[in-house]
Amino acid sequence: MHSADVYLEEPEKCTSLKALIIDDQRTMRRIVRSLLKQIGISSFIEAGDGAAALKMIETLEPDARPDFVICDLHMDGMDGLEFCNKVRLNRIEALRDIPIIVLTGDSDSLIRSVTEQIGIGTILSKPVSAPEQQQAVAGAVGFSLQ
Repeated sequence: MHSADVYLEEPEKCTSLKALIIDDQRTMRRIVRSLLKQIGISSFIEAGDGAAALKMIETLEPDARPDFVICDLHMDGMDGLEFCNKVRLNRIEALRDIPIIVLTGDSDSLIRSVTEQIGIGTILSKPVSAPEQQQAVAGAVGFSLQ
């Protein structure tokens, strides 16, 4: 599928979305931002690891929280699995249901199984393309693709 073949049925809703991008590599965060901008998302917050991201979303006012998260799996400090688990079990109930899309260069089926067990339904393999990311975001936030 090429990026020209995929579009959001309701692109105006996409522009109001806020994304949290978690990756320990600044270059990868820039790539993810660029791919999100291609589908009209321009509101981002970023963190270099899971601990910083968790602290950030727990202290944000409810209307400033992200609509979805794109999280690297392997990071120093708190990795993506631990971050996802802490979000899913968070004391702040509203955080537990934030859609999380995991990015990984890992093809290990055990890791993929564990991410699914802790409530992560979308796993993207690096390098990710704009159409793949667009489909993942649309699925995570409940938009229709045509």
